[in-house]
Amino acid sequence: MPVSPIVQPGVPPYDVIVVAGGSSRRFGSDKLAARVGGESLLDRVLGAASGGRHVRVVGPRRPTVRPVAWTREEPAGAGPAAAVVAGIAAIEGDSADAAPYAVLLAADLPYVTQETVDRLVTAVDESPTSDGALLVDPDGRAQYLCSAWRRDALRTAATRLADWDGVAVRALLEPLHVRQLPTRGREGHDVDRPEDLPSDA
Repeated sequence: MPVSPIVQPGVPPYDVIVVAGGSSRRFGSDKLAARVGGESLLDRVLGAASGGRHVRVVGPRRPTVRPVAWTREEPAGAGPAAAVVAGIAAIEGDSADAAPYAVLLAADLPYVTQETVDRLVTAVDESPTSDGALLVDPDGRAQYLCSAWRRDALRTAATRLADWDGVAVRALLEPLHVRQLPTRGREGHDVDRPEDLPSDA
């Protein structure tokens, strides 16, 4: 059963694509099942996505508290660029009312919140010359998988290649005109190894 989005006043409608297809090699087990504050890492990210009109998770099916729609990149394991392309195609194919904005979230962001997502979407909406907005950490590292984009711009970017297998997500998104937002706290922190988990995990 679909879950009604938790919409904040003044935030334009958006869909969410959660990229959850990594192999977790450096973690040693399925990191998205790791518990953080009593929730799995994936469920925490899905909580941040709770304002999305449609939420599509790209990766192998896992148990989740919130019902979500699933799809896979082609071929399975093709990487995050292929996952984004599969996610946007699935949302547009399944939803006659796809939102004008699409949010991209990696599934391994323990500190991302709905406030983060809403801020990104609002930043794009307020910048008519921008295709998207993404977080940038204090070291200047762009978080392409903590970002919001005009859906039309994402669709156009996806047509630049016929096959995104093994292509870096930066190659998909970097050509777009993006607004950079500094991270607040640790919201852009991702998990690669067990020591990257919050201390209350």
